[in-house]
Amino acid sequence: KNMTTRNEAYQLLTDNVKNQNLVRHCLAVEAAMRALANYFSADADAWGIAGLLHDADWEVTKDTPEQHTLVLSDWLEDWELGDEGIKEAILAHNHFHNGHEPPKTQFEWALYCCDELTGLVVACALVQPNKNISTVTVDSVRRKFPENAFASGIDRSKIGLCETELNINLENFIEIVLKAMQEIADELGL
Repeated sequence: KNMTTRNEAYQLLTDNVKNQNLVRHCLAVEAAMRALANYFSADADAWGIAGLLHDADWEVTKDTPEQHTLVLSDWLEDWELGDEGIKEAILAHNHFHNGHEPPKTQFEWALYCCDELTGLVVACALVQPNKNISTVTVDSVRRKFPENAFASGIDRSKIGLCETELNINLENFIEIVLKAMQEIADELGL
């Protein structure tokens, strides 16, 4: 059986996630993960699928955070995911609640760190006069980063781990993720 395709992953996501903003979040993380895979010369398809699916079970687990990603892992039981570590990356991004091992590999850390950053970038786009992501700059995201009152639900400490765990400075990390998101602005509704 061939490796799971992006279309199959997208179908699973949209079959289980009805909230348009959550679908868009998953698309943003997919784009960020593909860009990070390219940066590291890793498997962009595998990294993209992990990003696309990482919150696919959120609507059924939002009241039981310890189940988030475990339910999804069950859904993926019979899927052909190769040996790229897709499932491990998804499980590791919620390790705090689900009892899984914390991130260890580059793949796992990339998902863990960019998940929150995509949210900060969206928040920065939404405060633009035209709510347009094309006018967001690396500098504007960087300036909002230390302002904890801004987009207060975003865990900056997870984003900041890009420096120690991925060896990418924060500015570069923002640049990679922002550019990836700007390239799919239409799909993100921004």
